[in-house]
Amino acid sequence: MRKVHIDIVSDIACPWCAIGYARLEIAMGQLAPEYEFTVRWHAFELNPDHSGKGEPILPALARKYGRSEEEMRSNQNQMMKIAKDLGINFEKIQERLTCNTFDAHRLVKWAGEQGQQTGMKQTLFDAYFGRAEDVSNHDTLVKCVEALGLDSAKAREVLESDQYAGAVREDEATYQKAGVTAVPAFIINNKYLISGAREPDALVQALQEVGAESD
Repeated sequence: MRKVHIDIVSDIACPWCAIGYARLEIAMGQLAPEYEFTVRWHAFELNPDHSGKGEPILPALARKYGRSEEEMRSNQNQMMKIAKDLGINFEKIQERLTCNTFDAHRLVKWAGEQGQQTGMKQTLFDAYFGRAEDVSNHDTLVKCVEALGLDSAKAREVLESDQYAGAVREDEATYQKAGVTAVPAFIINNKYLISGAREPDALVQALQEVGAESD
């Protein structure tokens, strides 16, 4: 059996990161008989300086990219269709507000120690894109922890401290230095970079090529 390790650099506020992982899951499932995969998530903040009250997402994106709100709405509609076909919940993607994701990233690190890093990430995606919840709010984050069956009291301790802040900052610095400027980014076996939310067939081909080289 070929062993493949995948480091995923992503942000909770990035819809293409949720789509990219759903597509990766399909690819890994197709290769599962011959491949054994391990996955580790790493933090990236699309809006690291965000503070205070969130702004409605469509005007925020329009301003950021120099486009109209209608263009942004069209883009989000396209993502909703892609997500639905993949079985992931983007129902409230256009109703969400901008937010800071630093504390959510800290919780992902903490959940990783319980073997629930991927589960935490997916629960946060669902809260933000599926229900338009504020994933910078500690009560919201604790509810996500409870949904996974993890210790909510311990999670609140983490949130009310600076635990895992160093690990998140280290992630951000490491991958920025490595040249990762957009997410999702998939680093395969610490050597090969796949950028963007590629289609499952393209991911299957890339993973097979990496697996063949590692023989």
